[in-house]
Amino acid sequence: MHKLFIFALAGFLAQLIDGSLGMGFGASSSSILLTFGIAPAIASATIHFSEIATTAASGTSHLKFENVHKPTMIKLAIPGAITSFIGAAFLSHIHSDLIKPFIAIFLLTMGIYILYQFLYKRNQTVVKDPSTIGRYAMIPQGAVAGFLDAIGGGGWGPVNTPLLLAQKKLEPRYAIGTVSASEFFVTISASISFIIFLGWSQINWGLVIALSIGGLIAAPFAAWLVKILPMNILAVCVGGLIIFTNSSSLISVFQLNATTSIVIKIAVILLWIGLIIFALYQNKKLPIDFSKKKVNVNANEID
Repeated sequence: MHKLFIFALAGFLAQLIDGSLGMGFGASSSSILLTFGIAPAIASATIHFSEIATTAASGTSHLKFENVHKPTMIKLAIPGAITSFIGAAFLSHIHSDLIKPFIAIFLLTMGIYILYQFLYKRNQTVVKDPSTIGRYAMIPQGAVAGFLDAIGGGGWGPVNTPLLLAQKKLEPRYAIGTVSASEFFVTISASISFIIFLGWSQINWGLVIALSIGGLIAAPFAAWLVKILPMNILAVCVGGLIIFTNSSSLISVFQLNATTSIVIKIAVILLWIGLIIFALYQNKKLPIDFSKKKVNVNANEID
């Protein structure tokens, strides 16, 4: 019972991250399940079954808050659903750890690129008309993301959200909402594949229910959060999450000692916090307005 409560709490936090940043439920949930010794294929299957409820709730919430660009959602969902079915079948017969380092390096690069785009090139205009997105450009993107999502337990958000943000065709809240809504169809497809190739008996339904309950509670809060946060603050949160998650993955791959691992993680977290503060300052969201203080000081000097 205690373990189920932990998984329910994990589901809540994971969905709060996923629904507001467009990624994180699968990656964080998968990490917890694997820590408890659950096999990768079983962990991915458990996560996808729990995501049927959470992605439905998240997608509905984002539609309610008008965070979804429906044409892009369809372009991502159809190829993603096809390849997620294939990916789930593939995972049932091979170990997924072989390609994880390459995925981590790619996503780490995307995270850095997003920070650059939205912090240092923030004055560039974001395209207001999402119809400028290429008609077929989303097909390979959705296909790759769907396959990676199935074999890794998570990957739909970490692949699609950075790519949509980097293209600057959609504002962050639309990119996040669209990715979250389209994930429902990918989840359904992967779950069907796991039933076929693993069978009902391999799924831990207690864990599925625990993750689902936590995620359902968090979904409305996440959709509200993504609507009220400014563009570059959201982008910094997304970019920082990508960098932290994938730097941790690479640390595990290279088997660095405990001290080095802790130092790297703390450095990444401190840098992330610093960039968030910088983004808040850019949007004048800090409780202290330094620019006004400077003006007052200069005025006093003149007197």
